[in-house]
Amino acid sequence: MIDPRRLRILRAVADHRTVTAAAAALYLTPSAVSQQLAALEQETGHALLTRSGRGVRLTAAGEILLVHAHEVLAQLERAEAELAAYAGGAAGEVTVAAFATGIAEVLAPAIARLARERPGIRLRVRDAEGDQSLPLLLDGEADLALAVEYRGAPGADDGRLSVLPLYAEPFDAVLPSGHPLADLPEVPLADLSDADWVGQYPGNPCHDVTLLACELAGFQPRFVHSSDDFRAVTALVGAGAGVALVPRSALRGMDLKEVQVRPVSGSTPTRRVFAATRRGAESHPLIAPILAALSREAGRLPTH
Repeated sequence: MIDPRRLRILRAVADHRTVTAAAAALYLTPSAVSQQLAALEQETGHALLTRSGRGVRLTAAGEILLVHAHEVLAQLERAEAELAAYAGGAAGEVTVAAFATGIAEVLAPAIARLARERPGIRLRVRDAEGDQSLPLLLDGEADLALAVEYRGAPGADDGRLSVLPLYAEPFDAVLPSGHPLADLPEVPLADLSDADWVGQYPGNPCHDVTLLACELAGFQPRFVHSSDDFRAVTALVGAGAGVALVPRSALRGMDLKEVQVRPVSGSTPTRRVFAATRRGAESHPLIAPILAALSREAGRLPTH
């Protein structure tokens, strides 16, 4: 009989590619993880891991077992959800990992709504960039993630996750006041190919959006300044340090006196925001109301 606790360890190793990183994510020692994996190999009668450089990768048998691990662990999440519903499930704490503008746009209003409608649900918010919340969710450090699509993100068919699309928003061009293109109703990105750029650090999903948009316009942006804080990005643009692409929601409420904000002509750079839970947990009586509240608040967002 396969111990499902060891399947969780196998999945962590597959996610993190090293025993040490998987152990850190699971709050175990590397030796404990290695012992559990050895026991799992004895239970299955197959070698499940092989060394790959400084890390490990799953063998063919390990990949087969991983597919079933996703199903088993999702079913255990469903079992917990149904038991919680049977027991009432009206009160408890849920940890949500979310990025800053997602918190401001939909999560904070959802918390206010839930405080009125479901006062027994306590939300604990953990600020995380859009590419960090899914690893926190999969490692069990969060119960729900508010995330954005990015290169290398788990796909919609990922067996570990249940995904709820929330909203999509465009990126606008932010130019210094007095910029030659500032009087145009829309800015062609190709006309900014010679400009200095202010952008997010590599790995931030917004960096990927800017990079891809510029590549489609036929050039590589010359990033001179980097910050993951949109207020800092906008301030640098206002100081004449360069140009930037910024999600429209991040500009709301900012002091924009020193910059000009214009839509991008042609194919509009966009980020897509979604909520995710571990598959099977979406029906949990504490999580389902949060997903519903997030969806309602996303539906209230302006579309332009």
